[in-house]
Amino acid sequence: MSCDELFESLGKSFGEKIQHQSDFRGETTFTIAASDLREIAKFCRDKLSFDYFLDITSIDNFGEEPRFEIVYHLYSMPYAVHLRLKLKVSEDVGAVDTVSDIWPTANWHEREIYDMMGIKFNLHPDLRRILMWDGYPYFPLRKDFPLEGLPSEMPDVAFTKITPMEGGPFVTTPSTAGSKDREPRARPPEL
Repeated sequence: MSCDELFESLGKSFGEKIQHQSDFRGETTFTIAASDLREIAKFCRDKLSFDYFLDITSIDNFGEEPRFEIVYHLYSMPYAVHLRLKLKVSEDVGAVDTVSDIWPTANWHEREIYDMMGIKFNLHPDLRRILMWDGYPYFPLRKDFPLEGLPSEMPDVAFTKITPMEGGPFVTTPSTAGSKDREPRARPPEL
């Protein structure tokens, strides 16, 4: 099946559910409604062989409605074809269905988007913060988050003492030996 046949099949199968199609540098993007994501994602995986989930990106269009865009980046290993599924999410709704059961690698990507942008994923198996600590009330990648940050109640425990940079398991020791011999894994264990 050719690239054009893949996308034609997707267009015919979902008709009006495909809001817009665009091509740029050999990669095709289909804009869809958030409510149609799971149905189209399963079709892409099962019928069109988009078996490799590359990434999810989120965009904050602050001041516009709907505020957020989510873009799913897919790849078909058998056909060597890229596909993007783009959808918009309102700040009021602030949620979209998970695809982590369709492509398990989406799990951490969805957690990161939740952590940084505040977009929730319905039925996600473990939707909790991944970079910020639990209880952090803000979403740092939103455009209304100030560049200088916001005050928090978190103590500066990570910066209480200086961490030594020498002698660790992944730090080489100065010597006249070549890099192969200075590599920590090449040294005999210390007694």
